Parts: sequence; C-alpha cells; structure tokens
Amino acid sequence: MKDIAVPPLVPARTEGNLSDLPARNGAERPGAIAFSRREGDAWVDVSNERFLREVRALAKGLMAAGIGVGDRVAIMSKTRYEWTLSDFAVWTAGAVAVPIYETSSPEQVNWILSDSGATGIILETPAHAATLTEVRDQLPSLAHVWQIDAGDLDTLARQGESVTSAALDARRAKVNRADTATIIYTSGTTGRPKGCQLTHDNFMALAENTVERLGSVVAVEGASTLLFLPLAHVFARFIEVLCVASGARMGHSADIKNLLADFGTFQPTFILSVPRVFEKIYNSSEQKATAEGKGRIFHAAAEAAIAWSKAQDEGGPGIGLRLQHFVFDRLVYGKLRAAMGGKVLYAVSGGAPLGTRLGHFYRGIGLTVLEGYGLTETTAPATVNTPELIKIGTVGAPLPGISIRIADDGEVLVKGINVFAGYHNNGQASAEALQDGWFHTGDIGELDDDGFLKITGRKKELLVTAGGKNVAPAVLEDRLRAHPLISQCIVVGDQKPFIAALITLDAEMLPQWAKNNGLEGLSMEDAPANETIRAEIQRAVDSANKAVSKAESIRKFTVLPGDFTEENGYLTPSLKLKRNIVMKDFGDQVEALYSGARE
Repeated sequence: MKDIAVPPLVPARTEGNLSDLPARNGAERPGAIAFSRREGDAWVDVSNERFLREVRALAKGLMAAGIGVGDRVAIMSKTRYEWTLSDFAVWTAGAVAVPIYETSSPEQVNWILSDSGATGIILETPAHAATLTEVRDQLPSLAHVWQIDAGDLDTLARQGESVTSAALDARRAKVNRADTATIIYTSGTTGRPKGCQLTHDNFMALAENTVERLGSVVAVEGASTLLFLPLAHVFARFIEVLCVASGARMGHSADIKNLLADFGTFQPTFILSVPRVFEKIYNSSEQKATAEGKGRIFHAAAEAAIAWSKAQDEGGPGIGLRLQHFVFDRLVYGKLRAAMGGKVLYAVSGGAPLGTRLGHFYRGIGLTVLEGYGLTETTAPATVNTPELIKIGTVGAPLPGISIRIADDGEVLVKGINVFAGYHNNGQASAEALQDGWFHTGDIGELDDDGFLKITGRKKELLVTAGGKNVAPAVLEDRLRAHPLISQCIVVGDQKPFIAALITLDAEMLPQWAKNNGLEGLSMEDAPANETIRAEIQRAVDSANKAVSKAESIRKFTVLPGDFTEENGYLTPSLKLKRNIVMKDFGDQVEALYSGARE
C-alpha cells in the first residue's frame, strides 16, 4: 500500500454556497467580462454585473413557480450560455441541479427524473420536449417544464418580479456548503446510471484550491476558455464553476463541427478536452499534410517537437534541435496553434490516457497538455499536471486537499475535499464505494516516488488468459485508437488462449487516408476486407504490441463493418465503451477469432 496526501492551500469553510460566486464577482468586479455568448456570428460580452442580474432574475422566477429549498430541477440541453445561467439560478434559489445529456433516450430521461424526484426541468428544444412527452405520464412529481428555445426563461424571469431581493437572499442563506448542489448520473457502462450527490463544498473547495495550484492557467489576466464538452458531464460542470471562481472569461460552443471556427473567433488561452479530440487534430493534420505533398515535412516537424519536449526534462535542447524547432515553428507549429485561435497555451485533458508521444508533441508545438484524472464521484479532477509540476505520461500529482492511495491490489483510492457524499437513493452502492472515507475508484494505478499517478487500467476490465496472465486492455486500446484509421478498439481474451481485438474504422479519416494511399473511393463497407487496410491495421497492432509482453500482445484481430458510437448504444455520452454490450452483441465475432488453430 502506498499513498500521498497534499494539504489544502485554502482553509476549510462551512458557510456559503455556489450562489456566492456570481454575487462576489458582481460586487467586487461588476464591469469585468464573465462570459462571451454567441449571438449569430458574433461573440457578445456578458459582464459580472449582467450575469448576476440575470441569475437573480431567473432564481426569483423559480421561487415564484414554487421551487423550494432542496427541490431538484433538471437541465437537458446542448452546451450553451443558458445552461450555465440556469445552473447558478437553481443554486441561488436553493435548489439542486440535475443534468441530463441532450442525447439521452426517453428511458434514460425517465430514470433520471424519477430517481432524482425532479419537480421541474429546463429543456432546450422541441425535440427534447418530444423526448420528455414519451414518458411524461410516468413522472407524477414533475410539475414544471420550461423550454429555452420557446423563450420560457425570459417568461420565468418576468414572473419572478413579484419576489423581493430580500426574500431571495433569505432563501440563499438557507443553503450551506455541506448541502447537495447537483446530482450527476454516471454514464453507465454497465447497469443503470447511479446519481452522484456532489455538494456545494465539493465544487467550491476544489475550485478554490485549483485556482491556487493552477492560477497561471485559469487566473491570469486575460484567461479564457471555450467550453465545448457536454455540461451534463462532471468535467465541464467543474470547469464552469472554476471559471466563475477564477474570473476566467468563458464561452460555449454547442456544435463540434463549428469548433475550429469558434476557436478562431473566441481565441481561448486554455482549452479542455478528451484525448480523442487531440488525436483527431494530430491525425487530420498529418493526413492533410500528406495530401498536399508535405507529409515528410510534417513527420520531421513532429519528431522535432517530440524531441524538443523531451529535452525540456533532460537539461534542455542542443543548438541543432533549437534551430530545427525554430524553423518548424514557422512552417508547421504556428499554423497548428493558429487553428486553435492562436492564443492557446494550455490544454487540460481527462477521461482517458493521452499517451506520452502526443503529450510531448503538443508541448513541442507550444501547447502544453496538462493531463488529469478523476471521476464523477471526485467532482472531476483528483490529480492534474500543472505548468510547474508536470510529468508527461502521468495524470499528475494530487490537487491540494486530496489524498491518493494505491491499495494492495493496485486499486486507486481517493479521499479529500472533492469526494462525493454518496449515491442518491442507493445506500448499498455508497457503502461499497466509500470505505473509511476513501472512495474506491475501480481503476488500477501506480504512484511514483514524486507522487505522480499513472493509471494502468480498470479493475473490472482486467483480462485473465487461459494461461493465467493478467492483461490490462487499456494499454493496447489507447495506442491503437491513436492511429488515424482506427476509431474504436476492444481487446478481448478473458479465459482464452491468447489476446485478440475487435477494431472499427474511423469514417471521417478513411476517405483522406485512402486517397493518400491510392485507394480513393474505398467505402466503409469494403474497407474491412481490403488487404492494404488490413496490412496497415496489422502495423498498428505490431506497434501497440511493443508496449506489452508477448503473453499480453494481440495475436489476432478482426475489423468490424461500422463503428461503436453513442447513437448505436455502444458508447456512453462521455465516449466510454460499453464493454458488456459490445461483448454480448459481437460474441460470434469474438469466438471466430479463437476458432481453428491456437496461437
């Protein structure tokens, strides 16, 4: 057993709640810009004073509608300014916010609303209203439905004009840091989602300590970020609070297709994403360069960036490498930074391992990726690399106020200011997850001598081959997904004689890759059987196998027709693979890998 505890940098408090953040900003820096919201093709600034005024008006409307202290109000929408406004209005009214992914099915919406006992819901579109209509008769406690696109938030604010400011402040005073702020339902890779009860203090104490540790990223003059992750996800919800706490200007981007254009006009100084986005940026840039006959230049620039980054940890680059880096900065790196708005210095990555190679590549082009680690139950980050404390290939050291322990079986345990209060309406699951104050994450990891954490796999996903070899599939899967042709991968082999894999192709990357390799016009349907495609996948498998022992290496693979997506039910909204469903639906393909001669 090994552990590390980092003391908090901000004294613990019990008074106050999340509604204090916009109130403080409005009083102390009323003219400072809190948000830039999209209106047509332009970004319109929202000051602290305006945001506070809109929050209080909407909170009064919720009070006028009968929303009481502790009542649950659900929010189902894409990432947009009105979601953040609604969150802080719900908290200001003393209620509890319950986020729902805007892609959720009627069954999922029904479960979250019924389990949480929501009395109201703020929807975005008529399509969301139609989803709710399918299950509305099963939700007797749901008394209010407001639709953003129908102007219901403005109507609600007008209805709240009868509520006095004194009454609103009296309501705010009834809630303290120990009270539940939000119930976030986990994506649910297995079984029904569980509602994680996160308190006001989980968010506030973590944000306060994160500002102290990451001030050079989130609290410097001019700091800004463009949020495009779903606000139903804990990572985005924490960043929403962190920006209001730190004073960083925040924008919202609802459509990933417009993301690069939004980067260009918003010009964030830091961004937040999952590794898949960073992989896509790299892969698409590589394929575009190849198509333009500049593939050799791009690869040379990439190798120079990686070498330059590694040299930062080894005494600094020599004069030759510095010269190379200077030239490629003008030929390649500057263009990549410009594509992300031109001002981005840092990116915070979570949700899955980024990989050492990409971590060094991005730092080498002038964008330092700060990998972190956390779960819904830990209010997102438990550990994170910082500009001053960074070790690429790890998910960083614990944030202030957080302790990390590696149990005897390798499981990562977390204790501290960020750990949730328990699962809503599920005492048994809470007792199993929280033991002596330690949250059992289910992840397998290692702590190095400097206190940096490395995640090596999931406890429940460990495969045991027929020969008794324990295999963590994440190591192989992460490496394979980094290849431009590969979208998803699931490593199999539990109780089997060897390790194998099911692989899907990336429909966005295939056309350009095929064109660059003399296969223009190759369809997704024909690609899995194409010899050139299979040979390229084999090279990717051979490369991934270098990270493991022979007994852990992939001996066979099959390329599936189609992909694993959120739409077909194989990925969660946070892009995690639903292994149990994949294994059930593709059981025949798995068995076919083991028919015939044994490896």
